[in-house]
Amino acid sequence: MAQRRFLAAAAHASPVLLDKAATLEKVRDLVGEAGRNDVRLVGFPETFVPGYPYWLGLYAPIAQAGALRELAEQSVVIAGGDLDGVARACAEHRVNVVLGVSERDGGTLYNSQVFIDSSGTLVGVHRKLQPTLSERSVWGQGDGSTLKVFDMPVGRVGGLICGEHSMNLARHALILQHEDIHVSSWPTFATLKGMEDWFDPHVDALSKVHAYTGACFVIVAQDPITRANLERIEQMLGPQDLLAAGGGRSAIYGPREEFVAPPHTGPEEKLVIGEIDLDRLQAARLQHDSAGHYARAEILRLVIDTEPKTPLLERSGS
Repeated sequence: MAQRRFLAAAAHASPVLLDKAATLEKVRDLVGEAGRNDVRLVGFPETFVPGYPYWLGLYAPIAQAGALRELAEQSVVIAGGDLDGVARACAEHRVNVVLGVSERDGGTLYNSQVFIDSSGTLVGVHRKLQPTLSERSVWGQGDGSTLKVFDMPVGRVGGLICGEHSMNLARHALILQHEDIHVSSWPTFATLKGMEDWFDPHVDALSKVHAYTGACFVIVAQDPITRANLERIEQMLGPQDLLAAGGGRSAIYGPREEFVAPPHTGPEEKLVIGEIDLDRLQAARLQHDSAGHYARAEILRLVIDTEPKTPLLERSGS
């Protein structure tokens, strides 16, 4: 049975860009910090390991080949044991984690969230259904087989990544699976020219809508852009003046669109901690249960194709 009341956190932190080993060490340290503060669930930003490739929209595609090879090399191979140390830390500190990673599976990269419970068990992976804009040159598309909510010791936990929150049916798919806690993994574009006044209100609006329509808690985790990570990008690809250091806005929302943990912004790294009380969800769902009495299933129904998509389909000769 899920623990009804506990502390959760958004990891407001930055990776060591394109350094998988160092960033995984940072993840383990944050899990340890969470355990020492009696935090039972931590959500991480988008592709925290080995860092979000902010350069995608800053340089011509033809110039990015070397950087993309480096991203592939430093991406997480789940079957190869890259996350074993994180799993051990989760078990040691009794912390559940939703970790954003750039995942490598064969020759393809995926923008993924990995769900690891407090026993150290990998309970599931969600792959971003539709990479956004220039991301399509890097990551493959996920499929419906990973659009799931997972049973964890803290409740039914789901998540989406960045622009997926604009896919209303993807959000609704998780709501229909009785999502209690939603981990919303983002980078930050609050310091990108032309998006300074738009990005944070955009994320805030989507988070409130999901918290209210899903009658769930929403953990928003973003990574501020460090000067060191910007320098790493410019060492690979040259000077640019579109993206600046800074940004990042992490928070936890309750089912009435209120802040359980108010937004933390800027370069200071911290666990943004708030209390989750699952017993609050029943009252919210009595008003609007989008997976029940407020669904009108005889009029509106969502069909999800959950078959894993693969180019190889084997059939017996019989």
